[in-house]
Amino acid sequence: MANNIKKDVIHAKGFDIGIYTTDYENEFISLTDIAKYKSNAPNDVIKNWMRGRETLEFLGLWESLHNLDFKPVEFDGFRSEAGLHAFTMSPTKWIESVNAIGIVTKAGRYGGTYAHSDIALEFASWISAEFKLYIMKDYQRLKKDENSRLSLNWNLNREIAKIIIVSTQMQSKII
Repeated sequence: MANNIKKDVIHAKGFDIGIYTTDYENEFISLTDIAKYKSNAPNDVIKNWMRGRETLEFLGLWESLHNLDFKPVEFDGFRSEAGLHAFTMSPTKWIESVNAIGIVTKAGRYGGTYAHSDIALEFASWISAEFKLYIMKDYQRLKKDENSRLSLNWNLNREIAKIIIVSTQMQSKII
């Protein structure tokens, strides 16, 4: 992960769910952490979710709306197989095959599978409607706190600018 990454945590029903962003617009929420609510084998939970037809339809649509480099031909191949008993899908296979940007995998200390907040909330719905509501509630709290901090910074910068203007005007009158 790059140096300009902002990390936060959502707290939902006793579970900590990691979030990160690199551009301060698109937030990625840990699917691995969400899946731990369901099972001690979160990677298997994510793979099971990804093999469903409705999930692949959603992921494909999300990518087509947000990703200029999305590979629709490769997606069509997956869509035709989705839901069949022998069909398997993993985050890595999805990312590499269709050039996906909505799901990312990270290795190391903060590793796991992360997804854009749109996708992560869809995943949370699949896990549990109740759990999704807890996630949404704390996510909204996090956004409200963030907006308050940004508003305070903006007001502070505005007041500093006013002081600079007034002091500049005063100095020009003195000279």
